[in-house]
Amino acid sequence: MFGLSLTSREFWGVIHGMVLGGLFLLSFAGGFASLYSLRPEWVTVEGLRERVKRLDAGVWIMAMVSWLTVITGTFIVYPWYRATPPEGADLRMYPRSFLKASEALSAWHTFGMEWKEHVAWFSPILATVVAYIVWRYGEQLAQNDYLRKVTIGLFVVAFATAAIAGLMGALITKVAPVL
Repeated sequence: MFGLSLTSREFWGVIHGMVLGGLFLLSFAGGFASLYSLRPEWVTVEGLRERVKRLDAGVWIMAMVSWLTVITGTFIVYPWYRATPPEGADLRMYPRSFLKASEALSAWHTFGMEWKEHVAWFSPILATVVAYIVWRYGEQLAQNDYLRKVTIGLFVVAFATAAIAGLMGALITKVAPVL
């Protein structure tokens, strides 16, 4: 009925952006809600233990998904983006060169891809820090309001760097897709 065929580049773009990016968003939402509600006045002792176990698993999953997203983007998708075109080639087939050749589009490369290439690496690093804090301190996060708030802050920054990178990737792909 419907024929769906993806090139290998499109396949890896879907894995990188849609599958891993989607899992990252879902794990962030669950982790944020769990961290925020980790308060002794809101849960019983048994509820706290169960919630911390679930939170621990969720933040480690988010950290792993974040690493996979950045690694697939950097080492699988990005090399296709930065490929050097041969003399006289159609630049639309070479996204980086296509963007840099146009003054109107060059900011997509200079800001968007620089963010994706460099700043996006903060996301898995910070997500791993959050996972370690949850693993190490567990139930103490409910009693230590300061530590819980710092952990939430790190978690939000990890999400924000990834969210901006994802938005930049989606917009850049719209302007100059990796074909």
